[in-house]
Amino acid sequence: MVKRKRLNEKHILIHTEHFPYQNKKRSHKRHQAILGIGGNIGDVLRRFEHLFILMRASKSIRILETAPILKNPPFGYLKQDDFYNSLVLIETNLTPRALLRYILRIEKHFGRKRLFKDAPRTLDIDMIFYDSVQMHSKELTLPHPAWMQRNSVLIPLSMMKGRTT
Repeated sequence: MVKRKRLNEKHILIHTEHFPYQNKKRSHKRHQAILGIGGNIGDVLRRFEHLFILMRASKSIRILETAPILKNPPFGYLKQDDFYNSLVLIETNLTPRALLRYILRIEKHFGRKRLFKDAPRTLDIDMIFYDSVQMHSKELTLPHPAWMQRNSVLIPLSMMKGRTT
């Protein structure tokens, strides 16, 4: 069942079977990360549910919590459909770079194509936070450099109970 609640003229909050979700059990994994997920091509809500099932079956990560899904306008390239975004709090033993490789494999699995900056996409996964790590490299910046300017992060983050920030 999908429930929708209009927050304002630009944002709709959506609840599905696994968004939001909270896992009360902790594992022995050493690190926590918050992943931002988004998409605006095809049946994104269904894709998020499939992503949840795929991630829950992974031995590399453990889902601790998900936020409700936010439907919101695109930024950057504006001539595209609205985006659906959420956050996933995970535990992992992967390093930040290994987690990035894991994320990129998942995006590819779901048909992600990188046509141009801010292009429409089937699935985008960003690492927003990884513990309190701060790093800047060619392939990864932590925390995500634009997280404080994006409603697609701030609104779902405000609704998470176990957030690490």
